[in-house]
Amino acid sequence: MERKDQRGHPLLIGGRRKSGYTHGFSYSQIHSLSAICETLVPSLPLDTINKNDNLVDQAAIHSFYKASGAEPPVPDEVAELMVKRGQPKAISFVKLVLTALSFRLGTLLLCGWLCFDWTWPFIHKFSEIPMERREKILMKWSGTSHPLPLRAVFAIIKTYCLFIYFSMTDERSENPAWKAIGYNVDNRQKKAYPQGRPLQKGIIETMHEDDSTFVQSLTEKGLEFMEDPEHNNVYKIKCDVVVVGAGCGGGVAAAILASSGHKVVVIEKGNYFTTEDYTSLEGPSTSELYESGGFLTTMNGKIMIMAGSTVGGGSAINWSASIKTPKNVLKEWSVDHKIPLFGSSDYELAMDAVCKRLGVTENCTEEGFQNQVLRKGCENLGLKVEAVPRNSPANHYCGSCNLGCRTGDKKGTDSTWLVEAVECGAVILTACKSEKFILVDNNDSRRKKKCLGVIATSLNKNLTKKLQIEAKTTISACGSLLTPPLMISSGLKNPNIGRNLHLHPVLVAWGYFPEDALGIKGKTYEGGIITSFHRVVSEESNNVHAIIQTPALGPASVAALSPWVSGKELKERMVKYPRLAHLFTLIRDQGSGEVIEEGKIKYRLSKLDKENLKIGLRQVIRIMIAAGAVEVGTHRSDGQRMKCKGLTEESLQEFLDNVPVVGGLSSKDEYWTLYFSAHQMGSCRMGATAEEGAVDENGQSWEAEGLFVCDASVLPTAIGVNPMVTIQSTSYCISKKIAELLKE
Repeated sequence: MERKDQRGHPLLIGGRRKSGYTHGFSYSQIHSLSAICETLVPSLPLDTINKNDNLVDQAAIHSFYKASGAEPPVPDEVAELMVKRGQPKAISFVKLVLTALSFRLGTLLLCGWLCFDWTWPFIHKFSEIPMERREKILMKWSGTSHPLPLRAVFAIIKTYCLFIYFSMTDERSENPAWKAIGYNVDNRQKKAYPQGRPLQKGIIETMHEDDSTFVQSLTEKGLEFMEDPEHNNVYKIKCDVVVVGAGCGGGVAAAILASSGHKVVVIEKGNYFTTEDYTSLEGPSTSELYESGGFLTTMNGKIMIMAGSTVGGGSAINWSASIKTPKNVLKEWSVDHKIPLFGSSDYELAMDAVCKRLGVTENCTEEGFQNQVLRKGCENLGLKVEAVPRNSPANHYCGSCNLGCRTGDKKGTDSTWLVEAVECGAVILTACKSEKFILVDNNDSRRKKKCLGVIATSLNKNLTKKLQIEAKTTISACGSLLTPPLMISSGLKNPNIGRNLHLHPVLVAWGYFPEDALGIKGKTYEGGIITSFHRVVSEESNNVHAIIQTPALGPASVAALSPWVSGKELKERMVKYPRLAHLFTLIRDQGSGEVIEEGKIKYRLSKLDKENLKIGLRQVIRIMIAAGAVEVGTHRSDGQRMKCKGLTEESLQEFLDNVPVVGGLSSKDEYWTLYFSAHQMGSCRMGATAEEGAVDENGQSWEAEGLFVCDASVLPTAIGVNPMVTIQSTSYCISKKIAELLKE
């Protein structure tokens, strides 16, 4: 895609909508939605401003407090985003509730006595109810079990409304709330490419093609193709290897096989962006770079799932952590799971090769605000804190790499492995989604099927013909959430496909550090995202309960994903945003889930997982208090928090005893929370036999000859640390084996 704006790529610069709305909400539904948005983000009198806060720009603060979530175009934008990203059944119920709230009897049914008044007409529609009572209604929906899933309605509207409110931009790519909350978008110098974009030589961006130009592009890239005379709506493309997915695993596979002399075609459903394209704008960047625009959840809404959906995959938007596979995990996989690869020197050499290619270093010149909090808190408690190896230089002080690395210092697959692949003749087709693998009966009795390639479709409707890519070897590298549904929809039956899904579940806590906090400099959105971490180790067994790290959370994410208890509390919290530290606890989960159909993810924590999360979350709170937080809190739905001034060990322990691991959105309990996952693995796991795994030690399907998997789904279990190096090292070994097999 060619960039047409100096600020960045057109898809990433935001701005006012240039086309009409297609959400399909009625006038009455939008009216009710506006009333809810106004309740979530109310206009407040200036005397509610907390005088104790260190507020620099009074004019911006006053404007922020006067502003309301009901102001256009917020409600329409919320409706548009809900329809685009929400689960259809859930959004249909939201619309039903909004319709009911536009009538008095419907409001009575959903809101109870809070809609009553002593004067005619005695019962109010939701939009007529005073603000204070509307807030009580929303908190009642959030906290009380109800025959109707009103908690889900509250959570959906709250999440989308607050994300839109704090990420929406005008034609200058600015948001009026940002100045008030002390947020500045990253505007550091972008890396330029005078010789052209790194992958330009081998990329075909199908979003800019039509049937006639596509043929020319295929010819220019040296691909062998033909239009099927029997099926006029198909292009047949021939190659040696087709790779589905251009992320961590797919990028490595493409590089290894292209450099071995094979003609490689890579299919990627996301778009291609470079450093010059990135804008660091949270709204449009999240929408373009993440799976489901960053709004993917498990079916019950309990876990928010972050996964990359662009050229480079997760490596384009991850937080740079480049940790080798732990030795205890390798031993478990090689011995208990009987997979010799993970105990071999080949795997050790692969990790070394991957780290060298990514330029991994443990050095960090200057840590950002949140990592300073983590390090200081651990040191004050006498806890060990470790440096995190990163695929970026020691002086890489970037807090927005989760929205694409604008300086080009982070070495994702889009700037490393895929560049090598393209230099060796590989071709990458973007905005192109695979539909199914081409499977035929096989005479090989060990594998009943043989894979001959893949059928794909461009997401651009101007490209009307399907793509039938025929190859000697087919590699699925579209990640743990998409590889299983693709294999199952293609007709594969192995019961391990789509199951054993691990998510590295995460819980978050926060601490507030005023500007005068001794020794802790900077703002929450500045500095390397993860440069330090702490392992929470059992004193009895030396087992690791959890690890503690720091996240990248822009203002829209903080507002949308934190608990909401009132409009006043929301605005008070957001003006503190620059000095709000968030730390999370991550576990190596024993529980697992499944993903049989695309977008339909089920997952259950084990009893041990819940215990480890509780231990980790309590440690997070202790660390932030030890670092000097004046207030700390969890993400429990009631806004659980505690002031730290004059805190005694007894009162701290009393608070920590009340920090259990509560259920998710569908829980019947009064309190609930939102869990997070940035690592998905194991859903097409490697096994010593077809009963134990979906693929063998070489990554080849037990059912289909010539079909391999090179992504996180092959990992036998969760690993307990950031998995990028593990994914790439595993793909490296599998790809080397494929290269050997292709020689035969």
